[in-house]
Amino acid sequence: MTVGVVVSTYNRPEALDLVLTGYAAQTRPPDEILISDDGSGPETADVVRGHGDRLPLVHVWHSDRGFGKTEALNRAIRVASADYLIFTDHDCVPRPDFVETHVRLSEEGRFLSGGYVRLSKATTATLTPADITTGRAFEPGWLGAHGTSLGRHRLRLLPNDWRAALLDRLTPTSATWNGMSSSTWREHLEAVNGFDLDFRYGGLDRELGLRLENSGLRGRQVRHRAVVLHLHHDRPYRDEAAVRRQLERRRVVRESGTTLAERGLAELDDGVETRIDRFAGASR
Repeated sequence: MTVGVVVSTYNRPEALDLVLTGYAAQTRPPDEILISDDGSGPETADVVRGHGDRLPLVHVWHSDRGFGKTEALNRAIRVASADYLIFTDHDCVPRPDFVETHVRLSEEGRFLSGGYVRLSKATTATLTPADITTGRAFEPGWLGAHGTSLGRHRLRLLPNDWRAALLDRLTPTSATWNGMSSSTWREHLEAVNGFDLDFRYGGLDRELGLRLENSGLRGRQVRHRAVVLHLHHDRPYRDEAAVRRQLERRRVVRESGTTLAERGLAELDDGVETRIDRFAGASR
């Protein structure tokens, strides 16, 4: 099978640079990396172009009209050619075995729910591309020495062997679709009409996961095996009222058994200004 990674982004070029450095160091390189861009400025395009000679990048951009992450994600799904898609964000640096793990654990009729280790502001500020390519950024001792107190998240940085698999079986946390580390077959995403265009920040990923479950897919917990480092950032765009409204909408989706987004992939506005730039190794 072919594998694509969808990286959502909006105006964080420095973080995206670190994330793409992580994808250049993968033990199983993805067949395509789709940059799902919600209207970033030229600095983001410069970062993508800078990695274009070593990564199979497809920069899928639309004009900035306010928060439109779900729209940007649906545009990336529409452009994707890979059979299997891994979803993550511009602030999530993948461990070197990230893509390999998602591929190895993929199953028909399932989606995978991965995990993260949240970095402190101090660690995020000092993290360099060399820390990522050498792998030291994923060592608990290095992280502790650079300002991140891991606590129980230290367990997510165990070697990816029987111990991590056991922890994933024992964890009481349900497998849910999350924007940092989740994956499934592209055909399943198309079958539920992709992401709901009416969702803003606060539950847009979980809502998609609920509809996937309603369509018959089962989630699989892989949070101790498919791991990213989550870079520190503030969330000035968080709207508590919107989060509450969307929590209620998720309840309705769960209880009604809805599978299709009322406004999703099929309802994308083709009149919006868009741009698709392809780089080395990308499907053409």
